[in-house]
Formats: sequence, C-alpha cells, structure tokens
Amino acid sequence: MSGDDYVYDEASGGWVAAGAAVAVAADDGVVVRDSVGNVLADGDQVTLIKDLTVKGAGQTLKRGTLIKSIRLTGDAQEIDCKFDGIKGLVLRAEFVRKR
Repeated sequence: MSGDDYVYDEASGGWVAAGAAVAVAADDGVVVRDSVGNVLADGDQVTLIKDLTVKGAGQTLKRGTLIKSIRLTGDAQEIDCKFDGIKGLVLRAEFVRKR
C-alpha cells in the first residue's frame, strides 16, 4: 500500500480512499452509497436487489434489472434514472447495487 491510496478529507476530518475523495468533491459533500456500501457516481450502472412496484406506472421492476446511466440528485438516498416506458424514475439507493 502506498501513501497515495488515502487522502485527508477536510470536510469529514478523516482519511478516505482516493476514489471516494473524488466522489465527495464532485458532489459537494453528499456521498451516495448503494446497498453494500459502494460509492455511486453519475453515469454508473446499477442492478436492483429486490422487486419494486413503480407507483403511477402500473409496472413492477424485477430483481436483477439493470439500470444504466444514473444521475445523483444531491440527496444521499435518492438516484434519478431512466428506464423504458417510465419517465422521472427515482430510486432509493438502498435497493440498488453498483455493477
């Protein structure tokens, strides 16, 4: 392990992995994590970990569905995404896993 693997984050007052520091800086201090703790960023692909009923669409997204090109909303638990036939889909980060 080299000294470049961790950087000091002044906002949190601790040492974080270099990749996580980039995510924090790009998102104004809001870190969005998936169900297993991976840091999410704009453009990531995620997979659903459980079946979700979409309100207003009359549709159920099945476990294992791949969602491409997510966008972070500034909320630590919500991600904005697109899916065929559903406009304005917002998912909770606790129901997805980074691919």
